[in-house]
Amino acid sequence: MYRNTYVEINEENIKHNVQEIKKKYPNYTYYMGVVKGNAYAHGSYIVTSMKEAGINYFATSSLEEAIEVRKYDKDTPILCLEPIPPKYIEDILRYKVTVTIDSLELAKEYSALKFKGKLKIHLKLDTGMNRLGVKTANEVQKIFSLFTDNHSFVIEGIYTHMATTGINDFYFDRQVNKFLELTKKIDLKQIPIVHLGRSLTLVNHPKLDFVTGIRLGIILYGMNGSTPLPTGVKGFLREMKRKHFLKKYHVSPTTRQNDLKLKTGFAVYTEVMNVKRVKKGETIGYGAYFIAKKEMMIAILPIGYADGMHKNLKYVSIHGEKRPIIDVCMDMTIVEVSTKVQRHDKVEIFGNTISIKEASRNMGENAYHLFMRMTTRVPRVYQDKTEVKY
Repeated sequence: MYRNTYVEINEENIKHNVQEIKKKYPNYTYYMGVVKGNAYAHGSYIVTSMKEAGINYFATSSLEEAIEVRKYDKDTPILCLEPIPPKYIEDILRYKVTVTIDSLELAKEYSALKFKGKLKIHLKLDTGMNRLGVKTANEVQKIFSLFTDNHSFVIEGIYTHMATTGINDFYFDRQVNKFLELTKKIDLKQIPIVHLGRSLTLVNHPKLDFVTGIRLGIILYGMNGSTPLPTGVKGFLREMKRKHFLKKYHVSPTTRQNDLKLKTGFAVYTEVMNVKRVKKGETIGYGAYFIAKKEMMIAILPIGYADGMHKNLKYVSIHGEKRPIIDVCMDMTIVEVSTKVQRHDKVEIFGNTISIKEASRNMGENAYHLFMRMTTRVPRVYQDKTEVKY
């Protein structure tokens, strides 16, 4: 790290989260760690800790991501959530990747391939998102027959993706019913892994009898999905209206709060590169928009918007004290500081003093976006002191 700007990943916290989840929700057979987007920006290296803690399947978005995960885990199954063109069959087999089949056309293309070995596939159903997946029971049956008659393939899984949490709407129930409708012409018991849910499905809904797997995304990284109950008169009225809606549309029972004790393992640090005294009336930063109303001290930090820094974060923390951000450039950030701040002092962008929840709130976005904001220009440093650069 030549400029001492980095993301610190706490592996023990990630392990704790996996163990806490499995302890609280022990009835699944497959706990699938979703590590797409460079493991939600934590870096694919983190799969080693996830596996140690009990994750027994991984899921990536692309073949490229799956290959990256294989650098750190050679054997744990990996499901690619997006369809992969059949022309890459050699790499699929070499890196032991499980393929998603999302259409009859793709199924026919794969079934026509000639190769040595066996290829595991998961069939993706479209139950209401209108993104990826098969939409009719007849096509599901045709695909099922196509692969069960071909000994080069193993139909290991079948799944869909839920568009909503189902807490305040009937769409979740509709999608579950649609899934059952789409699979009525096949025997789900013949398929080892049936996975409909994601993190919020896990904490908001009881496990469905026919489901054997759960995809764990943001919950692995410390967000438990618990929502505060309404308070006050307005909150009471909203809750009454909500209950009337749920009763009217026969929405299945949900849980809005849980006692999962999760920990975040993602913190961003840099250092003070320079300290300057600015006189009253002088301007700071591009456009000369900031005019000093008094004599003040500023610190220059080696992190900018090319790294994922943003002025809307409002503050950084130095010596445990919040310091306001004045300007963010491509590679540097300027903050107001006190006279006790010196060159090379450690600076927290967010992590402990400024929590991920607070930083997300200041940005007006969720933790997904906050994690992904930190680009791969910023190296990830792990608890075991491994530094991974991209």
